[in-house]
Amino acid sequence: MSQSQTLERIIQGGEDLFLQAGIKSVTMDDIAKHLGMSKKTIYQFFKDKNELVLALVKKKLKEDEDQMLEFMSRSTNVIEEMINMTKCSEEMFSRINPIVIHDMQKYHPEAWKEFQNFKSDVLVSTLEELLTKGIKQGYIRPEIDVKIIARMRVNTVELGFNTSLFPVAEFNTWKIQVQFLDHFNYGICTLKGYKLLNQYRNINEE
Repeated sequence: MSQSQTLERIIQGGEDLFLQAGIKSVTMDDIAKHLGMSKKTIYQFFKDKNELVLALVKKKLKEDEDQMLEFMSRSTNVIEEMINMTKCSEEMFSRINPIVIHDMQKYHPEAWKEFQNFKSDVLVSTLEELLTKGIKQGYIRPEIDVKIIARMRVNTVELGFNTSLFPVAEFNTWKIQVQFLDHFNYGICTLKGYKLLNQYRNINEE
């Protein structure tokens, strides 16, 4: 097995365990045992768990960005882009354990900063462009401030992972995000956009 393959396997092994149990409760010993390799091998690539978490976050954010751009490139108008971003979001959120978000914020500040930078540099700017385009196409209400609304939307996503507001035993993470997303999508649309959004969602208008 090559160095790059071993590195990829370690990152994947860490992801598997973190998504099951959160980051804090998983040790490097656990990862080594899960992978059937020595801890010494893991330490050849990562000096500690924090470095592994950072590498994993960078990898996942790059994959999410590429996936998001691919979904959006298939679209013919802003409403279709919004629907495709919903599909993309479903794939992203369905694999996230809220405990991972909590542990990353509390115990891994470098990885959390990387996540925050992704929000502000990639998600917010992409959404600002999308909203601006939608206003020009007549699907998005022209009176909205795209800078404010883009930041509100991106930070609402994070709010959905707040386990003090939405306890894991009581709420399904993806259902929370669907509610937030529907509220956002219908709130920003003009009547023209609303009708097209309903068409894409296969909702029969009365």
